[in-house]
Amino acid sequence: MRRVVLLVLSFVYLLNVVFFVSGCKKAAQTKITIGSKFFTEQVVLAELLAQHIEARTGIPVIRKTNLGGTLLVHKALLSGDLDVYVEYTGTALTAVLNEAPQGTSADVYNRVKKLYSERFHLEVTEPLGFENTFAMVIRGDDAKNLHIRTLSDLASVAPKWRAGVGYEFLERPDGLPGLSARYNLHFAGSPKVMDLGLIYRALVDHQVDVVAGNSTDGLIDALGLVALDDDRHYFPPYDAVPIIQESTLVQFPALRGALAGLGGKLSASDIRRLNYAVDGQHQDAAAVVRAFRQSKGL
Repeated sequence: MRRVVLLVLSFVYLLNVVFFVSGCKKAAQTKITIGSKFFTEQVVLAELLAQHIEARTGIPVIRKTNLGGTLLVHKALLSGDLDVYVEYTGTALTAVLNEAPQGTSADVYNRVKKLYSERFHLEVTEPLGFENTFAMVIRGDDAKNLHIRTLSDLASVAPKWRAGVGYEFLERPDGLPGLSARYNLHFAGSPKVMDLGLIYRALVDHQVDVVAGNSTDGLIDALGLVALDDDRHYFPPYDAVPIIQESTLVQFPALRGALAGLGGKLSASDIRRLNYAVDGQHQDAAAVVRAFRQSKGL
């Protein structure tokens, strides 16, 4: 009888061990999560990736948009909270990798691709086809009346002008401090730091006189604003590229082909129109992306 009891207890113990080990194993991932930073273009790009992946692979996608700035979204990718998001090569090189930009667009892309794989086990996929560089933007009337077309021209009026910038641009190694040094810019007082969604309205309302925007912002043309030419080539290339966890690609190999299918499919004029449809015309981002994909046969 004692022997039977011992056998039963041993069997129960083994079952508990099996269940415990099984419970410790991570459940197989059945969905992927796509994220974005906190401005319109990023939300549009996240939605584009999500719709395209769902249509081409059938993999369900969770959207987590407007998460925050570059480093926050990058950390979310490293922690596994995100599987994919779209970054810009110059931002990846300077803000994330802390490297000085040099070389052509291809040089920067290849450097980022190599270092992201080595340091983070992240894969940088094919560029989407457009660059979104920083742009110092002024009112159209000021550009015309004061004959300001370049950042070098801006230096002469800067001491009388108020600048408006996003917090990230104020702190980044490729942001305002370096730009001010390159062009000898000295503004009237400290720059006004504001949400990126408010900078153009602040410019139009004369709360500030120059803002740090993005070259693909749809509101620049719509509001009659002018993006000044970076005539001393301060800003590095900023090609838009999807970045994905290598482990996610292993689990969902179909993602590689789906993301490759978006390579080169989005021009700067395309993304400006999409951004304006959302920002200027207040259309739903998902509907705007859906119409764009249909027009491009994606």
